[in-house]
Amino acid sequence: GSLGIDLATAVNVTLIDQNPVRIPTTTRGPLHTSRQRMGALLLGRPSSGLRGIIIFPGVIDADYTGTVEIVASTLFPPLIIPKGSRITQLVPLENLAARICPPTPSTPVRGEAGFGSMGPVACLTLRMQKRPTLPVTLIHQGERVTTEALLNTGADVTLVS
Repeated sequence: GSLGIDLATAVNVTLIDQNPVRIPTTTRGPLHTSRQRMGALLLGRPSSGLRGIIIFPGVIDADYTGTVEIVASTLFPPLIIPKGSRITQLVPLENLAARICPPTPSTPVRGEAGFGSMGPVACLTLRMQKRPTLPVTLIHQGERVTTEALLNTGADVTLVS
């Protein structure tokens, strides 16, 4: 079966220039009854590109309760998109972030606020000058050497000289 669920536009739209336009669909959130477990990627259908419609991909959060909107543009205006056109699809995704950082009473709920950030910021990078190291002590034939070792190098073997 299909991986995505087609969405239909709720209104007639004429793209009069190349600027992105928000187009309401006939679909409202939440996408799942739990409001924390299931979100989705909003992607263009292949046929949309063939019609000259550029769909900007988006994320529909699990706790979003408003009308799902499409952001679209065209390189060849004017372009008419009739009401009921199926130009996008939702690809459901489990909200794995809810397992890592379970919501608390102080966690903001997105509600109908779309097109903005609601959650905490996560920085998943390391400064290049500060690598993850750990002091290790090597013992061989009674001789002890303590040094800093680089963690998780991805190597199967560590050489010490």
